[in-house]
Amino acid sequence: MISIGQKFPSFVKTAVVSIEKGKEFDTISSEFFTNEDNVWTVMFWWPKDFTFVCPTEIKEFNNAFGEFRDRDARLIGASTDTENVHLAWRHSHDDLRDLKFPMLADTSKSLAEELGILEPTEKIAYRATYIIDPTGVIRWVSVNDLSVGRNVKEVLRVLDGLQTDELCPCNWEKGQETLTV
Repeated sequence: MISIGQKFPSFVKTAVVSIEKGKEFDTISSEFFTNEDNVWTVMFWWPKDFTFVCPTEIKEFNNAFGEFRDRDARLIGASTDTENVHLAWRHSHDDLRDLKFPMLADTSKSLAEELGILEPTEKIAYRATYIIDPTGVIRWVSVNDLSVGRNVKEVLRVLDGLQTDELCPCNWEKGQETLTV
């Protein structure tokens, strides 16, 4: 599995960016990570569209979109489903219609495989979350089993800690003192 300290892999993928007719799709590449100074990226993966745990996570990331934006971090959601399945899911699920971030389609499963997050039996992505710094380097990875949703507040907490560039003790939260040596 690609991990902390490594560059996020290069890729070019189609993503659903809107449900407005004629504006549904866009191309996203790994250059998206490093095209702006001091902008972090949080990419989170879910196993399958039209399932039960996945929309609860996607909804919570969307609810926290402003908090990520306030931290100079952009969100990208991803799975191995196609862009057409993503679009159909957004149209049919009330919580997904107004997403503020792209839903990346890793239809070839090549990016999930390169990241090492492809479940071996079903060939779907694990619930992986990456925090990528403005230079394209992975600074945090968390992977959950298929049945357990992640905690968006924890992703924000870790992002806050990484952005301090200081030592943060256990259970540290933004606004608390960091450690001095």
